[in-house]
Amino acid sequence: MGFDENTARIALTMIPGIGPVLSRRLVQHCGSAEMVFREKKKHLQSIEGIGTATLKLLSNKECFKKAEKELKRMDKHGIYMLYFLDRDYPSRLKHCYDAPPLLYCAGKMNLNASRIVSIIGTRKISDYGVQLTEQLVQELVPYDVMIISGLAYGVDICAHRAAVENKIETVGVLAHGLDRIYPNTHASTARKMMQHGGLISDFPGDTNPDRENFPQRNRIVAGLSDAVIVVESGVKGGSMITAEFAFNYNRDVFAFPGRIGDPLSAGCNALIRSQKAGLIESAEDLAKAMGWEAKKQPAQQIQLPTLNDNEEKIVAALRGMGNLHVDEISSLAELPVAKTSSLLLSLEFAGVVKSLPGKLYRLS
Repeated sequence: MGFDENTARIALTMIPGIGPVLSRRLVQHCGSAEMVFREKKKHLQSIEGIGTATLKLLSNKECFKKAEKELKRMDKHGIYMLYFLDRDYPSRLKHCYDAPPLLYCAGKMNLNASRIVSIIGTRKISDYGVQLTEQLVQELVPYDVMIISGLAYGVDICAHRAAVENKIETVGVLAHGLDRIYPNTHASTARKMMQHGGLISDFPGDTNPDRENFPQRNRIVAGLSDAVIVVESGVKGGSMITAEFAFNYNRDVFAFPGRIGDPLSAGCNALIRSQKAGLIESAEDLAKAMGWEAKKQPAQQIQLPTLNDNEEKIVAALRGMGNLHVDEISSLAELPVAKTSSLLLSLEFAGVVKSLPGKLYRLS
C-alpha cells in the first residue's frame, strides 16, 4: 500500500468511529500515523479501545482516497496542516484530553503565542455589547495578546474586526472546511485576518457548517486560550458551551456583568453567580487577574487643543480619576448635566476624552 505520513494522518481522521482520543492513542502506540496502518492487527488489539470492529475500519482503503483528495484541495486553497506530533501544534490544546489530532490552517499565525484570549458571546449582540467588545480589544493592545473567536455573527465578528483594526493577531475557528467562509458576509474580514492571524478548523474541506459541528468547534476555541471572556450571552447557546469547555479544561473564564432581567446578560450573570467565571469590567481587570503586565509602552499623551473655561473644568474633573460617569463629571465640574454632555461630545471629537460603555468617560 503506497502512501506517506501526511496521507496517513488525514486518512486516520477520515475513518468514522475513530475519534480524536482513539486516533491519538493509536498514533502514540505505533509512533506515527503511517505505522498505524502498517502495524500487524494482532499488535493493535493490545491497545485500549481497539476491538474487531475498529480493526475492520482500519482495513478500509476508502479513507486514503479521501485523504488524497483532501491534499489536492489543501494545495488549491493554500491550506496546511498541524498534527499533534508537530512542534508548532498548539501546546495548550494538546493537553486537552479530546484535542483534535489534526488542524487545518490558513494564514500566518503562531498558535503558541505567549498570551491568547478567546472573546465570545451572543450572535444577537446589542449596541452596548458592540461598544464593550471594541473597547475591550482596544484596551488589550498593550498586553500583546492573540484573540481567538469563531467568525460568527455578533460578538465573534465584532472581536475579529476590532482586532484587525487595532493590529492584534486574531484567529477564527470554523465549524466547517476552510475551502469556504461562513457566513459569506464575513469573507472580507477573514481575508484581512490572513495577514496577521488566520483561520483553523479540524473539519476537512467540503464540510458544511451543520449545527452539530459547532460544539466540536467550541472546544477548540476554549482549549487554545489562556482565558475565555464572555461579553454577552443568554443562559443557553454556543458561548455557554464554550465557557463550560473552558472551565473543564481549567482555563480562566471571565464575564462582563449585565442588568438583571436582560436576556443578553443572563448567561454572563449565571456564570459569575455559579463562580465559573470571574467578573471583569475592563482589560485592566483581566490583566490583573491573569498577572499580566503591559508589554508595550503606552501611547504618548496627546497635545491638548486650546480649551475654554468650561472645557478646562471637565478636563480637571477627569484628570487622575480614571473612568467617571457623566453625572460625577457634572458634579465635580459644577456644570449642568446637559451642558456637561455637550462639552464631553466636543472634547471627544477633539480627541481629548474617550467615551466608554455606560456613559463613562476618561481622558484619552
